[in-house]
Amino acid sequence: MPANINRGKQFETVIREAFRKVPGVSIDRLHDQTTGYKGSSNICDFIVYKKPYEYYIECKTVHGNTLPLGNITHNQWKGLTEKAKIEGVFAGVLVWFVDRDVTMFVPISTLHILQENRFSSVHYTLTSLPVIHLTGKRKRVFFEYDMKSFFWAAEKTYNKKLTAQNIKEGLDELQAKYRRVKKSNWHQGEG
Repeated sequence: MPANINRGKQFETVIREAFRKVPGVSIDRLHDQTTGYKGSSNICDFIVYKKPYEYYIECKTVHGNTLPLGNITHNQWKGLTEKAKIEGVFAGVLVWFVDRDVTMFVPISTLHILQENRFSSVHYTLTSLPVIHLTGKRKRVFFEYDMKSFFWAAEKTYNKKLTAQNIKEGLDELQAKYRRVKKSNWHQGEG
């Protein structure tokens, strides 16, 4: 890949190629609109279909430990939320935490749970709420992702019913983790 292409665009190319390797998958790239017309932005980077589900995926790359929820545009929030209401549709953000070598798919429903509970970001260690961690083999900079395992995990996640109790337990665990991290940073003179 040419060096003059930014890291985010390179990541999108890697993801597109990984999806293309899975038999029976259709992937469409929605090109970024540069027309400048107000309200003419896409809700995501990719629309992927693998029977029986359709996926609306926005790709993000971040340095550091967190993806600020503010990095997701209003149009993306709105569009992904509407798509997720349709039976058989996954919609969310695929985040590559560059400094941590972690890539995860965060469903828009999980992002809403975080936002409604006053979290301002997604931490790369998030496991207490529904997310899908991608597996793969690291190359020089990027990974060669195993998208078959992504689809398997997505189907498992889709068929799991989220209850108020599951959400409460996940949030309690997440809040406890943030308190430990904050306390640890304070004891190290960083808080």
